[in-house]
Amino acid sequence: MEEQLFQNRLDLSNLQQAVGNVKKEINKIIIGQNEMIELLIAAVLADGHVLIEGVPGVAKTLAAKLLSKTMSVDFSRIQFTPDLMPSDIIGTSIFNLKTSEFEFKKGPLFSNIILIDEINRAPAKTQSALFEAMEERQITADGKTYILSAPFIVLATQNPIEHEGTYRLPEAQLDRFIFKIEVNYPSLEEETKILSDFHARKNAVDISKIQTIINATDVKNFRAKVSTLHIDDNLIAYIAKIVNHTRNNASLYLGASPRASLAMLSTSKAIAAIRGRDFVLPDDITFTAPHVLKHRVILTPEKEMEGISTNDIIKQIVEQIEIPR
Repeated sequence: MEEQLFQNRLDLSNLQQAVGNVKKEINKIIIGQNEMIELLIAAVLADGHVLIEGVPGVAKTLAAKLLSKTMSVDFSRIQFTPDLMPSDIIGTSIFNLKTSEFEFKKGPLFSNIILIDEINRAPAKTQSALFEAMEERQITADGKTYILSAPFIVLATQNPIEHEGTYRLPEAQLDRFIFKIEVNYPSLEEETKILSDFHARKNAVDISKIQTIINATDVKNFRAKVSTLHIDDNLIAYIAKIVNHTRNNASLYLGASPRASLAMLSTSKAIAAIRGRDFVLPDDITFTAPHVLKHRVILTPEKEMEGISTNDIIKQIVEQIEIPR
């Protein structure tokens, strides 16, 4: 009876239909990777940036491009390289001979969805310029501040294997990503389907056939709706306990900040909405927890030497805490 009451409290039919159509469009080209797609949509609904990590060729960049194609918003793609300067991404002032004044020419960060390929290849100066845009949703150039239009979402990719010519992202910047999505290889069945579809398309990937599903106003309305989803006080306490345990775990040198708690709260609401509920379940929290926490905690050197991963520790923490009933 209580569940039925929750279901009738908020109409999520438009959101569900839009999410279903976005998934359908992306799945026209990408086979499998359903978890990655769901997490990307959840990040959009929770107004967060995403770090996508995986070996080359697992559709990290393609997924980000397809997601942006389903949205009627501005899109920019930036390839990060060791020689990239802050002015290359935020813009620069150019002298106008007609007016005898300097005019600011906006860079690719002035967009709605920013796809950054290999984010860990740019130096600290460029990362700091990106850092302000990610955190403050604004860009400061020549003493003037420009407010970025909503939605503003950074989708960044990095390769976990090749480290030559890369810079380790600082913890403060990693903390600004709402999710870190680790993309794995497809299964044998999925890879067979990928080959069959690629052959049927005559070895071409045509993203122009992807239809636009939502616009900036839809995103704003969906976000407002998601923020009103119901979550019990005992589930809020459950989130706090999970994050608190990362700070008191002998296997972790660094625990998660309160920003992780807020991220888990907002993304669990988004996942609940995507799955057709206007109330959060413990399953929504345990689903988002690893993706919210894995890049925010640091293992002790001893555990690293033992070959234990942050995913292992996060799983242990979640399993140790009693799930609210």
